[in-house]
Amino acid sequence: MTTTAQPAVLPAAAAGSGRLLALRRALRSGPVLFATLFLGLIILTAMAANHLGLADPMAINPVERLKGFSAAHWFGTDSYGRDLLSRVIHGARVSLLIGAGTVFAAVLPGLLLGVIAGYFRYADMVIMRVMDGIMSVPGILLAIALVAVTGANMLTVLIAIAVPEFPRVVRLVRGLVLGLRGEPYVEAAVSLGTPTPRLMLRHLLPNTVAPLIVQGTFIFASAILAEAIMSFLGVGMPPEIPSWGNVIAEGRMYFRMKPELILVPGFFLALTVLSVNLLGDALRDALDPKMARRV
Repeated sequence: MTTTAQPAVLPAAAAGSGRLLALRRALRSGPVLFATLFLGLIILTAMAANHLGLADPMAINPVERLKGFSAAHWFGTDSYGRDLLSRVIHGARVSLLIGAGTVFAAVLPGLLLGVIAGYFRYADMVIMRVMDGIMSVPGILLAIALVAVTGANMLTVLIAIAVPEFPRVVRLVRGLVLGLRGEPYVEAAVSLGTPTPRLMLRHLLPNTVAPLIVQGTFIFASAILAEAIMSFLGVGMPPEIPSWGNVIAEGRMYFRMKPELILVPGFFLALTVLSVNLLGDALRDALDPKMARRV
């Protein structure tokens, strides 16, 4: 009896240990380790921005406008005399909130509709044609149009960025569910009369978690970039709210005179997006069973 039970247990244990080893190996690599540490530092700094003793990012001081690097202003000041370091750190909070909120706004409904489209054939045609219609419009243009209609604030910008990402999640989950429907354990559950909601919750949804985690990291990075682009074009966050896109947009008129107004927030923006993408690649390698078996 013990010999017949072992083959069913060992593959799962081996797969789990393989994924753990792959994740450890990825985190030991220099770029991924740096990306993890940098993201952790950015998140902690953004969360503690109000307790770091920084200058008010909204305080206007014409006397201090366009000052260079100094002990009082590490990165200098902008055209309104506002501390650039404080605006970059508070802008990180806004950009990270937009990124995280977009992930939840795109993944949660996308997961639900993707499972329905992949499991119910009669709903597949309707849902996927709607998704194809949304994806036929360039994402940034659709986001700009939505903000132009509803007005610019954090919630509308978040929703506008999440809408173009939403169909991609639906297509991903639908493809996974279509592949899982033919698995023996799913067919066995159906033949035993398992209720459909329970079948989805216990057999289908858990198998979509790993790919969705990886997809979520790329949505996070894409949302940060989209917010910066929209704010730079003047259709994103309101100008009074510091975000990396707004800081870059306000500094473009003084680029020749004071390039750090663009280079500093642009550096943090690029490094954050790069770090998220590196971490997403590491998670993909660790959570992919094929990659885990190579360890």
